[in-house]
Amino acid sequence: MNIDLIITEMNFGGAERALTQLAIGLRDRGDDVRLFSFGKLPTADSLPKGNDRLVQQLHDEGIEVTSGGVQTSRGFLPATIQLRRWLGRRPGSLIQTFLWHANVLGMLNASSRQPRVAGIRVAEPNSLRLAVERQTLRKVDHVVCVSRAVETFAQQQLNLSPDRTSVIPNAVDVDAFASADPIDWTDLGWPADSPVVLFVGRLHTQKGLEHLQRTVERFAPEDSHRKLVLIGNGPLQNELATWAKQVPGDRVRVLTWQSNIASWIAASRVVVLPSRYEGMPNVILEAMAAGKPVVSSRVEGSQELIGHDPNQGFELNDDTALVHSLERFLADEDLATQTGQANQSRVRSQFTVDAMVDAYRELYAKIVA
Repeated sequence: MNIDLIITEMNFGGAERALTQLAIGLRDRGDDVRLFSFGKLPTADSLPKGNDRLVQQLHDEGIEVTSGGVQTSRGFLPATIQLRRWLGRRPGSLIQTFLWHANVLGMLNASSRQPRVAGIRVAEPNSLRLAVERQTLRKVDHVVCVSRAVETFAQQQLNLSPDRTSVIPNAVDVDAFASADPIDWTDLGWPADSPVVLFVGRLHTQKGLEHLQRTVERFAPEDSHRKLVLIGNGPLQNELATWAKQVPGDRVRVLTWQSNIASWIAASRVVVLPSRYEGMPNVILEAMAAGKPVVSSRVEGSQELIGHDPNQGFELNDDTALVHSLERFLADEDLATQTGQANQSRVRSQFTVDAMVDAYRELYAKIVA
């Protein structure tokens, strides 16, 4: 099959990693794959360091990557014209879009003769975006959702009939995370055996980080060796960095995105994700693959990943339950290890990259038949 993948940008993020895994997997199965990114492609000089890793992987695999060069909203018009020309060079290709801008602009510029598949990756309660996407997705043949909760959201909010949607969850390279060498906490000036609560993700209001700000004195009091590390970029970065410096006892660090994130997860005691909404969060899959316990709000795809163990979830806005769940793993290293091993077995059996790619390919074959 000729398959054209369209995405909003190719910075190192969850959706971008999933698309890269899909592109390489399809190519390995004999499909002719190419990719279009609206955003300017990151380079080796881009910050944070390693942000170009996915683009480099695609280049190394010989997959064509084209960029619309968008850096501001004004850039979308010329990029859309470029996309239309790019699509016109292979008018019979199947189109798969990832993320909101790609869903909307990709489908508006696709030929009616082309098989069209959109991807919904998060249950985002944005009424304007939903209204635009609702109209655009009337043109598609099928919509892939990353979790059952996101599928339900899409059917209800985007007026999609059940026969036009399906669920293909994200995947994780279990061995890459299971075998990662942990970082040394002494590099941060902390004891090597510090029990660390780790957050990895965009520093944005969506992630519910105020829950950690409110409760850090309870799960990592000053008279303990416990620590909290927040890793990521986003609009709250400066605010959180200022707050961390105000927490006495050098208990909290806010770091920009790290290229060796598997090593940070490997060194942590527990990974936390108190998000307001999600789709199918890669960081939970990665923590589970690394053999770590997770404490997550019970929202959308997060609940589907941790639902097998009620001790790894808490109801959104329930700070007491959040602290209780963290305390169980911080106070009992053996329990953390046992829970992490169960998590690793779960993702190894249910969330492999091969399974994800095969599911997409099976769907594409049905659509083009």
